[in-house]
Amino acid sequence: MAKGKILVVGGAGYIGSHAVKALDARGYDLVVLDDLSTGFRDAVVAGTFVEGDLGDRPTLDRLFTSHAIEAVMHFAAFAYVGESVQQPGKYYRNNVAATLTLLEAMRDHGIGNFIFSSTCATYGIPQQVPIPETHPQWPINPYGWTKLMVERMLADFDRAHGLRYVAFRYFNAAGADPDGFLGERHDPETHLIPLVLRAADGGEPLKVFGDDYPTPDGTCIRDYIHVSDLADAHVLGLERLLAGGESTVYNLGNGQGFSVKEVIAAAERVTGRPVPHAFAPRREGDPPALVGSAGRAREELGWQPRFADLETMIATAHRFHQRRVPMGGHHG
Repeated sequence: MAKGKILVVGGAGYIGSHAVKALDARGYDLVVLDDLSTGFRDAVVAGTFVEGDLGDRPTLDRLFTSHAIEAVMHFAAFAYVGESVQQPGKYYRNNVAATLTLLEAMRDHGIGNFIFSSTCATYGIPQQVPIPETHPQWPINPYGWTKLMVERMLADFDRAHGLRYVAFRYFNAAGADPDGFLGERHDPETHLIPLVLRAADGGEPLKVFGDDYPTPDGTCIRDYIHVSDLADAHVLGLERLLAGGESTVYNLGNGQGFSVKEVIAAAERVTGRPVPHAFAPRREGDPPALVGSAGRAREELGWQPRFADLETMIATAHRFHQRRVPMGGHHG
């Protein structure tokens, strides 16, 4: 028997497209809403695709009227920290105001299950590492604040309207679908692993921001988590809600961090090529180490990352990168 329909908002993007693939593999019927401002139509591997904006109420009303949607999964946020500092209005409008429109539409159509991709940026500068879910939330950039505001809206909508949710605060998504078809296609690309691979491929040398941090090798430490493992967690969170679970929050990380120098060394081993890089001054607002404790997701959801090894993550990204490069950067 087919399971209920799931609306995946932002399903043409990096993490959303992997979630669509994972949901499809579990037999869910899907509707994907994306405005394609940063996503790609050819990355949507399953479901009914609708091009549109999550903040457009008539589009949402049409969707909720014409499909028996059981739950909504939300990946449609803008997510560049630097841009959020320069253009806060763009971030508050899309990440907060448009999400509010979506929640109100769900309320009015009686849809009570919501899976939200939040972020470790809601914690700000960590007071302890690894960071537990109970860590105080005090973001240091507009991007982090927009995600924290949605978490607050979700708690309030649950209290007022019984809208149940699972919010996942994740650390650094990395890697690509092991089949090699889906991967990171950001423009501009700001994530470390694709930039490292680009440098190894003869692209511009990697800029490493800061080599004087209080870490073992002086470079920033981040918690990288494979995008397919993230997608699996979203499916588990959805199943928990559909089985009547309470609203809750989970960190998604692998509980151990890797420094920038470790990522460079691993990429050199995977590609067999040197990664040219140069050190630059620290960036404002970069904490020395961000590592999450994901014990709660492992215990309560039975989540077991399959690609926790750094070289495996880089190898999947490299395979995708190799597949894309000969195509001359064609975006389909």
